[in-house]
Amino acid sequence: MQKLGAHNPWSRREDVRLLRGEGTFVDNIAPAGALFAHFFRSPIAHAKITKLNVFNARQMEGVQLVLSADDLRASGIAEGLPFEVVESSDGSIGAAPRRPLLAEEKVRFVGEPIAIVVAATPQLALDACELIEFDYDELPAHMRVSEGGVPLHIEAPNNCAFTWSTGDEAACKSAFSKAAHRVSRTIHNNRIIVNSIEARGCFAEPVDGRIHLALNSQGVQSTKDEINRILGVASEDIRVTTPDVGGGFGMKAMSYPEPILVTHAARVLDQPVRWMSDRTEAMLTDAAARDLDNEAEMAFDSDYRLIGYRVETRCNLGAYNSDLGQLIQTDYFAMVLSGAYQVQNCFLNVKGIFTNTAQTDAYRGAGRAEASYVLERMMDYAARELGVDPWDLRRRNFIQPEQFPFINATGEQYDPANYDRVLDRAEHVADRSGFAERRAGSEARGRLRGIGLSYYVMNAIGNSKVSARLEFPGDGAAILTVPSQSSGQGHESVFAAFLSEQSGIPEENIAVIQGDSDKTGIGVGTGGSSSLTTTGNATLVTVSNAVEIIRPFVAEHMQVVPDLVEFDGETFRAPGSNLAPSMLEAADMVRAAGRADLLDIEGVGKIDTWAFPNGAHIAEVELDPETGVVTLEKYTVVSDFGNLINPMLVEGQVHGGCAQGIGQALLERTVFDDNGQLLSASFMDYVLPRALDFPHIDYVNEPVPSTANEMGVKGCGEAGTVGSISAVANAVADALCTRGVANLDIPITPERIWRLVQQVSTNQERRMDAY
Repeated sequence: MQKLGAHNPWSRREDVRLLRGEGTFVDNIAPAGALFAHFFRSPIAHAKITKLNVFNARQMEGVQLVLSADDLRASGIAEGLPFEVVESSDGSIGAAPRRPLLAEEKVRFVGEPIAIVVAATPQLALDACELIEFDYDELPAHMRVSEGGVPLHIEAPNNCAFTWSTGDEAACKSAFSKAAHRVSRTIHNNRIIVNSIEARGCFAEPVDGRIHLALNSQGVQSTKDEINRILGVASEDIRVTTPDVGGGFGMKAMSYPEPILVTHAARVLDQPVRWMSDRTEAMLTDAAARDLDNEAEMAFDSDYRLIGYRVETRCNLGAYNSDLGQLIQTDYFAMVLSGAYQVQNCFLNVKGIFTNTAQTDAYRGAGRAEASYVLERMMDYAARELGVDPWDLRRRNFIQPEQFPFINATGEQYDPANYDRVLDRAEHVADRSGFAERRAGSEARGRLRGIGLSYYVMNAIGNSKVSARLEFPGDGAAILTVPSQSSGQGHESVFAAFLSEQSGIPEENIAVIQGDSDKTGIGVGTGGSSSLTTTGNATLVTVSNAVEIIRPFVAEHMQVVPDLVEFDGETFRAPGSNLAPSMLEAADMVRAAGRADLLDIEGVGKIDTWAFPNGAHIAEVELDPETGVVTLEKYTVVSDFGNLINPMLVEGQVHGGCAQGIGQALLERTVFDDNGQLLSASFMDYVLPRALDFPHIDYVNEPVPSTANEMGVKGCGEAGTVGSISAVANAVADALCTRGVANLDIPITPERIWRLVQQVSTNQERRMDAY
């Protein structure tokens, strides 16, 4: 066993049915005759509810159900949505306000659900919502990511949910006191909206005394647990499924009230109920991302060795604690705080701030992307201030191959890597040696050209304990059931190919089942670039268990003792026997012996340490100082993902991740006014990158196999995003430094560039006039 990547790297079995329009997305497979749910949402960011009258809506013909928070309470539903709470630096527990399904007494962000209406048609449900009488006493909205303002919750009177820190503050302070050079900056990480191609949606239906909820999520088990806890439905009476999903990106891993309320409505009415978000509704209510302000400072010795690094971060939690938000902005940020560098004297202090916005905790690379962005922007700022080449500054401070396994500044153990080798390869692929000539060519045309580097390290982290299930139903078939959930990554292809490589079962004979709580076992879904690490590991254990179960039956046919029978990844063999049955043939032997009950095999894999994928992103941009328009001319990614199962899918993940990071760096901007109204609530106002905004992305894997798992894989799903944001920002900064622009925040829109260039020009003219 342990063969990796031996199959055709260009296969992706999902594509045929998806391209034929045969996908099973949740809104396409809702039961015929299902009722439609619509949510009456808050039109205001912060207010006390003084009146909520749903009588007229209930009386409207075609309306089947209208529920408010009072109705939920009357039916015995007292629990709210789950949320994470961290321990503050002083040992106290962070603020833990209730997170209701429907607004109770106050509304805290525009779009917060206040009531659910269920009707025969979508239009009737919408019309009924317009009959709901809602009055309120408006309160000032708290929109700044800082302490103060009118409190959203009595549990957080200054709107600070927690103050959390890690690292040795005293040692870090001492390092700064001895530093030959210090560099500090304020770095903002802009808020972005996920905008998955398929918005959130679900349907619920009573089936044979049970309730079935189908939703487009990143894992079914958490939602099943929430239905059990909140609605009081026995676990055995709940089935949660996830069909095809059009993009998740972390946002669809979060907990939301709509699926719980749709499930409750279906149970109350004893009829199927469906709901699908529209785009503006999604922009208002989906978990957003980033939105942090960072005060960062670096200390260097006289040889430009990084000896101290500290970051004060204020992160926007949104209106409520969510199920992952605090963990992501503390632990996930801290795990890779020091990136690829040897510095040990680090200190991170995080304040979680409540604001009158939707929850803010989910996106590709959450926590890791934020940490990498601050670190890699700071390395570039430091290089410019110190007069050092940005590439050389990184090389001076890289962890060296002989230092692995390396314990970083926050106690995380990195698996083996060779950062110098990766960066050398990236420098060659990006043709850095030819950059000066390309820059001169741009200048001759009146344009500015810049090159930017980002070297990222991230942790691929997920469920430490995951199960997989292998069944042999007969007729040459095998079924692999996994708890991970694809939302476009190609899991069906990957896991079928992986099982084929480990078992010899032809790939075309393998069916992969995911997203069904009746069938999937331990594990809560997909996230953190960890699906292959966790589910692949569980699959290895499952194949091993299958071999042990089947071995005695094969031995009987071979007429040898079981200990002599070995499985080589394709066939069973034993000395002195000319039989060499495949796994499928051996399964038939078990069935022929009347023990088909043994052919449903589970394996549980456990991961004790996590892998740390890493790599270099190099962006090359050209910009027009007259208009501020940036063109991304070249983009290079050289990463160490360890061993690969399907190189094509990995490259696709890199391209998609880069697109998201580049979009954040150059285009995407979430804008609220001072009253908490979202001004960028449609694609007329929120700019997404288009195909024409990207050059060809050169991608190379420069692997050092991981020692954190048997497969030697490191994970890749979020890496494109983690590395790309700072690479693009650094490239634009490199171009603008020739015009005297020193500080630059993302998104680097044409307007922002034009204003910076004009401001610098005006200041220079004033100095000349004064002279």
